[in-house]
Amino acid sequence: MTSPMRPPQRAGRGRTALAATAAVLSAFVLGFGPGAPFAGSASALAAGCSGVDADFNGDGVRDTVIADPEAAVGSVRGAGVVHIVYGGGKGSMQLSQETEGVPGGAETDDGFGHAVAVYDADADGCSDIAVGIPNEDLSTTRDAGLVQVVYGSGTGLGAGRAVKEYLQGSGSPLGGTPETGDWVGYALAAGKTAAGTSYLLIGAPGESLGTLQDAGGFYYVSANAATAVGINQETATVPGVAEADDRFGASLAASPTHFAVGAPGEAIGSAPFAGALVVFSHTLVSGIPKPLTGLGQDAEGVQGAEEPGDGFATSLAMIPYRPASATSTTESLLAVGVPGEDLSTTVDAGAVQVFRITASGAVTQVNWIDQNLADAEEQAEAGDFFGQRLAAINTAPNSTASATTTRLAVGVPGEESSEEHPEKGGVQIFPLVGAPGGSDAWIAPGEGIPGDPAPRQLAGMSLGATPSALYVGMPYGPAAGHAVHAFGWNVASGGASTRTFKPGEDGIPTGDVAFGAVAR
Repeated sequence: MTSPMRPPQRAGRGRTALAATAAVLSAFVLGFGPGAPFAGSASALAAGCSGVDADFNGDGVRDTVIADPEAAVGSVRGAGVVHIVYGGGKGSMQLSQETEGVPGGAETDDGFGHAVAVYDADADGCSDIAVGIPNEDLSTTRDAGLVQVVYGSGTGLGAGRAVKEYLQGSGSPLGGTPETGDWVGYALAAGKTAAGTSYLLIGAPGESLGTLQDAGGFYYVSANAATAVGINQETATVPGVAEADDRFGASLAASPTHFAVGAPGEAIGSAPFAGALVVFSHTLVSGIPKPLTGLGQDAEGVQGAEEPGDGFATSLAMIPYRPASATSTTESLLAVGVPGEDLSTTVDAGAVQVFRITASGAVTQVNWIDQNLADAEEQAEAGDFFGQRLAAINTAPNSTASATTTRLAVGVPGEESSEEHPEKGGVQIFPLVGAPGGSDAWIAPGEGIPGDPAPRQLAGMSLGATPSALYVGMPYGPAAGHAVHAFGWNVASGGASTRTFKPGEDGIPTGDVAFGAVAR
């Protein structure tokens, strides 16, 4: 089987590594307008804005984001759509590049919504959404990529400030020159630092550095900066050396104190696609976030050994962490997916490694998680790709962390329950504090996830985390099963979902292609 980290060769639009079509996913061949950021005041809320996270219309109720980046917009195939379901039964809206006020226009295989991030970009108390469009063409430059930030307001999403665009080029906050296959917006992460400043991370894993194709990079957009900062592995003080196919920026995760940037294609010694990552602080030094350390399975104190196709840092999840001895929350826990990890002779079984990051930047591995752990549900099998996707939450970040409040969801899209249902997939939920097998749970199609099991449903390929719910997207397999299901974080094995979103319900139109490929 092809390594899950090695993408196919570049091809036309919609068949690149990051097009994420169902055919590509089922084979696990997974690769991959201008203006200054707004510096708003966090001390006052705009009229009609609540200050509640993920509240786009200011009514004080959290809203839900569901993307179908392969959806048609009118007759334009693969342009992509993002559905906003307003909380409190207040209907929904569809966001695309044909929505009034959104610049540009729908184009074939743009992939609008391949990545999304929700945060309060302008500090007015209404949430805003950043939408990644990694296959966007800029003039004649194919798949250069683009990110659009659509602002919330007291009267709804898109009814406030004009949409801001982050793209490469002269006069843009990202600067530089757009190139074919840069994939700006392939990965996104956003939030608020411990100091209260909004930030947006934009991955560009296809960025070439000189002759090093797909070396990768990312951009850091701070509300207090006039422009975005571009960072790669050639940037001074950043650990590592840029190489072809590193795909630095293919995965991102952040907490209020730290953030991590994955390079899952990183070669370590003679092991291609072994994978690595870099941990940063949000503290800016000479305008650049401070790099803290680089991590890979060759690093001292990191369990395992670098092997070809491990894909260390294919997925990342990070949460704020307060140990029992602390009086404030200044640390982070970082979960790292290694879906190509072999467990003895079990090829591509997959694993997750968990690291503690202190306020000073010291990093220590605190756990290794796989399906062969004592007391854990399920058992590791070849081709499970455990760790292909991750989502994590701390439901009480201002309290001492516990097994109940810190939870990790691990996608296992290659799991099969029988020969009849290959790659049915599933999701395993673990505590991030204490013994992982002590309170884990397993959900899968027909085992808690509504609907009948079927081949190549790839459950676990779409995970989203909010304080109240784990979102499990089901964009693949039979069309009747396409949905997003919300679960409580402490769900028991096979437990029922608390809510389901489907095309044709809650004001969501029918006619999806990959509804739920992203959910937040």
